Amino acid sequence: MPVLPSILHDAAVLTAITGLTYTGAVVTVAASSVLSRSPERRRDARATLTILLRRRGAR
Repeated sequence: MPVLPSILHDAAVLTAITGLTYTGAVVTVAASSVLSRSPERRRDARATLTILLRRRGAR
């Protein structure tokens, strides 16, 4: 059974990397929606942020 701890460790690392990547994307889009000079870019960034932060359970 020495393989199981290795698999769990790899899964935890992959989950952490995925979470950090998603957080980085959300922060980048949020900064773009606030700092962009063009109203069209701000609107597009807000729409993208809405898509990224959509809650699945609330209906």
